[in-house]
Amino acid sequence: MSENTQHTPNLSIPDHLNYSDDHVWIDTSSSPAVLGITEYAAEQLGDLVFVDLPDVDTQVQAGDEPVELESAKAISTMVMPVSGTVRYINQAVVDDPEVINNDPYGEGWILKIELDDDEPELLTAESYAAIAK
Repeated sequence: MSENTQHTPNLSIPDHLNYSDDHVWIDTSSSPAVLGITEYAAEQLGDLVFVDLPDVDTQVQAGDEPVELESAKAISTMVMPVSGTVRYINQAVVDDPEVINNDPYGEGWILKIELDDDEPELLTAESYAAIAK
C-alpha cells in the first residue's frame, strides 16, 4: 500500500488526483487535463460493455454528460466536473471497455480536456474518500 493513496475498504483513491462528488477524477498536473471515472464508480457499474465518447474538439461545460458508460447492470453518464475542449479521447476504452474496470486511474482514462480558465472546486482524495463508501 502506497503512502500517497487514500483507502476506503478495498478502494484506491490516489492522492495526486482531484475528484468530483459524481465520482470523476481529474489530473490537472499536465495539459490537457486527464479525466476518468473512479474505481468506486467502476465497481458500482460492474463490467463495462460499451463506452460512447464525444468527438475531439467538442466543447463541454461543467455539468454536461458527454460520456455514456454501459454495463450489464446499467447505463450511466459521466458528469463533467470542469469546462473545456476535448482534445483527446481514449480509443482503447471504446475498443475494450473493461480497461476502465481493470485500471481506472491509468490505462482506463477517458478524456483529455483543455480546461477553460474557471475551474470549479474539486475534492481532495481525503474528501472524496469520505463520500466513496
